[in-house]
Amino acid sequence: MSTVRFAALQETLNRDALKIVENEKRSALFGNNVFNKYAMQQYLTRAAYESVMNAIEKGTKIDRKIADQVAVSMKDWAISKGATHYTHWFQPLTGATAEKHDAFFESINGGLAMEKFDGEQLVQQEPDASSFPNGGIRNTFEARGYTAWDPTSPAFIYETTLCIPTIFVAYTGEALDNKTPLLRALQAVDIHAAAVCKYFDKNASKVYATLGWEQEYFLIDDALALSRPDILLTGRTLLGHSPAKGQQLDDHYFGSIPARAMSFMQDLEQECMLLGIPLKTRHNEVAPNQFELATIYEEVNLAVDHNSLLMDVMQKLARRHRFKVLFHEKPFAGINGSAKHNNWSLSTADGINLLSPGKTPMKNLQFLTFFINTIKAVYEYEELLRASIASESNDRRLGSSEAPSAIMSVFIGSQLSNVLDELENVTKGKLSPQEKTDLKLNIIGKIPEILLDNTDRNRTSPFAFTGNKFEFRAVGSWVNCAKPMTVLNTIVAKQLKEFKIEVDHLIDTKNLKKDEAVFNVLREYIKESKKIRFEGDSYGEPWEKEAKKRGLSNNKTTPEALKVKISKKAIDLFEEMDVMNKVELEARFEIAIEEYTKRLQIESRVLGDIARNHVVPTAIIYQNTLLENTKNLKEIFGEAYKNIAQEQIELIMTISNHITEINALSIKMVDERRKANKFTGIKSAEMYCNDVKPFFEQIRYNCDKLETMVDDNLWPLTKYRELLFTI
Repeated sequence: MSTVRFAALQETLNRDALKIVENEKRSALFGNNVFNKYAMQQYLTRAAYESVMNAIEKGTKIDRKIADQVAVSMKDWAISKGATHYTHWFQPLTGATAEKHDAFFESINGGLAMEKFDGEQLVQQEPDASSFPNGGIRNTFEARGYTAWDPTSPAFIYETTLCIPTIFVAYTGEALDNKTPLLRALQAVDIHAAAVCKYFDKNASKVYATLGWEQEYFLIDDALALSRPDILLTGRTLLGHSPAKGQQLDDHYFGSIPARAMSFMQDLEQECMLLGIPLKTRHNEVAPNQFELATIYEEVNLAVDHNSLLMDVMQKLARRHRFKVLFHEKPFAGINGSAKHNNWSLSTADGINLLSPGKTPMKNLQFLTFFINTIKAVYEYEELLRASIASESNDRRLGSSEAPSAIMSVFIGSQLSNVLDELENVTKGKLSPQEKTDLKLNIIGKIPEILLDNTDRNRTSPFAFTGNKFEFRAVGSWVNCAKPMTVLNTIVAKQLKEFKIEVDHLIDTKNLKKDEAVFNVLREYIKESKKIRFEGDSYGEPWEKEAKKRGLSNNKTTPEALKVKISKKAIDLFEEMDVMNKVELEARFEIAIEEYTKRLQIESRVLGDIARNHVVPTAIIYQNTLLENTKNLKEIFGEAYKNIAQEQIELIMTISNHITEINALSIKMVDERRKANKFTGIKSAEMYCNDVKPFFEQIRYNCDKLETMVDDNLWPLTKYRELLFTI
């Protein structure tokens, strides 16, 4: 097996960076393979264009006649770009994307053929849904499911296929994907945010949730990755001793990008420009061979689609560059893990950011309204927000020194905290003229200056305000952004709905003016949500103790966190906001629990195989070499050999102890796994979490100790120093 390791290393060292030619400006490439507004204006009739734009902006339906026109135009555009097939591109509950390609080709009488694509094929397809996760919504033999065109996310061409973003629903109407609940949540936040906006601008008609994501990832040479069964089958290393040099010198962060990585990034950026993915930033991250890219803000639905598409494209292009992309949240022990920071805000149809202050006190009061309501929403539903980013892989990252805690908290910085503290003391009821003046001049009026000079930053906060947006930092690098974005937009929509009810009540029954009513409600929200605000390092025992005093939840594991998804509070929320019903919520809970269990089951099997079939046999081979050496020393030196071979004898004994431990622990782990496999659902997940998972680190400890003892020429698994520093 060690020959595979050294062959992989040799192959890696012989690689050169692919030469990527960049002749055109990014702006000239951007969106060339997207059926966007420009392409629609070129190919659609005026009536068809207006119908599609109304569907995008107002949610109106597109009738069959117009759909036929759009389909023909979309086909002509796609064929002109070299497309031969089309697919309904959707996001099932697997966490990945799905597609089934059909050719435009259609045979006709007389042995002839033609390219055909009509409105029915555009608007709806009927893929086999039997093998996608459904959480009990439908029986296995009931294969019918429907994909339906989502005109708010433009069609695009990837390679030779026209990809049409769609939703995916069951025959009975329940959502079988991540996109459908997201679209419902975005509609809810639009309705209730726009209603609140009218307090400050009577002409406000529509509000968009916006998202700018940052994607962290590792690049590993594919030959090295293929030499590691754990990376191949689980996406992470299940064992491996930390190298002498890791990230402790901070020399990789923002450093010069390695040539092969730069070539991959250039290739990726060109492809993303064609697909309309607005990549803006690239850089080395903290850990060796870890990198990050970030985009310009987009409407949430489109941003989510683009992130899912990006991960597909990255994996395909990585093969061209002989890399493997690792999106696992913690692929390597002892160094930083990866996240997908979700920078979220709300914006009006006129492009006004509702989480950014303006030039007038009224605009700043608008900012405070959405700012404080978001904090209140997080406070009320902190457990649900934690559940939205729960996964077996993210559990390994959350709570580490470089990562946010599993306890949800909000960081806003000391200066904004002072503003809220002052607002907390606003007089209840009607405000005096002096108090109104003080508020406008001394508190609200100075908010732009405060944000301009506010340099506070907290890398360990799960949910931080960063100037004109909230950054949800606890999101894992592998997850579909739709999951946390669905929850965040739903809870904010609910909070804004409650806010408007309370403000209107004060105006109607207490004879308060609008700004007085707003101040009164915001004051109470500041008091009620104060416990969720935290300015310190949000990890470790001190914060856990403080969070417990505050009454905040601390759901450290996914089985703990997911239970809230099917609580009465969660079901009432999602049903009230028309985002998901009880059946859909229970289905997602079952799917998440099953995925958690299966991932641990796979990791347990892989670890057992590597430990007993790779590590132990190698250790025995080296031990036999030591035994032979000791035997020869005894023959030469007689009884004096005990002093001469003392180190070898101690090493033989130590290796024996580790081998014994590995075998004993592996047997116990298998026994616990068998017990857990007798159950299903949450019971099985909890047993895997509490009874099987603890063996991982114990087995790893003994394997990693052997790695430091066994002859390097014998060790079969590519080592950390090779995985992290060979590129």
